Amino acid sequence: MKHKTRLQKSFYTRNVHAVAKELLGKLFVRRIDREIISGIIVEVEAYDGSIDEAAHTFRGKTKRNEVMFEEGGLLYVYFTYGMHFCCNVVAGKANEGKAILLRALEPVEGIDRMALNRFGKKDINEKQLINLTNGPAKICEAFQITRSENGADLTGEEIFICDAPPLAKNQVETSVRIGIKKSVDLPWRYYIKDNPFVSGKPPLRGKK
Repeated sequence: MKHKTRLQKSFYTRNVHAVAKELLGKLFVRRIDREIISGIIVEVEAYDGSIDEAAHTFRGKTKRNEVMFEEGGLLYVYFTYGMHFCCNVVAGKANEGKAILLRALEPVEGIDRMALNRFGKKDINEKQLINLTNGPAKICEAFQITRSENGADLTGEEIFICDAPPLAKNQVETSVRIGIKKSVDLPWRYYIKDNPFVSGKPPLRGKK
């Protein structure tokens, strides 16, 4: 697949919610050993440490979250539950502590490679395809993203996001975020309506 123009720094250094919504429909790309794997971003969650207790940056800068305090356009990767990595797109200006969690992708290229990474085999059925990258940890496993990719420049050559036409407003749904215990009523989860690769049914609380 011929990749379109990749997103530049100016895309990421804006308001975290504008970036989050506009990431939907864009193509997340990784080069591994001269091979390309990619997926369309279909679900995200915004995190803003200035007012959001669920954000890693809410209580200030630490060694773990320092990438999230950088200027937008980097990949913030963290380890959770002692077993999973999750990746985020840093947004906004330096020292703002804002990022967008990639919750689900629709696989496009390199599906065999993703399947090997996730299931240890290339041949997968339809159900396994749906489950390939429909969750934050699944994305990192499929795309071989670990702590080594923390801080990766999204305008670089290894991991980047390609532009795509904006979605219509009626294609974007909003709900509260999933799997958090603080700031649970903030409706900061955005996803593509009726896309089968979204990670799950939206919570009803806070749904717009």
